[in-house]
Amino acid sequence: MDQRLLEKVLKLRKEEKVVIKTWSRHSSISPEMVGFTFGVHNGKEFIPVLVGEDMVGHKLGEFSPTTRFSRHGGKMQREIEAGADQKTAAKVETATKPTAK
Repeated sequence: MDQRLLEKVLKLRKEEKVVIKTWSRHSSISPEMVGFTFGVHNGKEFIPVLVGEDMVGHKLGEFSPTTRFSRHGGKMQREIEAGADQKTAAKVETATKPTAK
């Protein structure tokens, strides 16, 4: 854990709603950090991370993704998704039609 980050946490009270900015993605989350909000740098911006009890032992960087996932595929994937959309629309359409008795 980064010593300077621990000092910042110990100076603040939990009632204060201040975002603690840090570039220290490798720092482990300790029990003293529970209840605080950290602005973890992802390479471009600071992602706010509210630390909970279940996060103790993990690293701060685990909760601030550095890359944005865009779907796989391309032209072929779009065709598959369009076919799936048509099937779900057909199911909804048949479910909403009243049946004649």
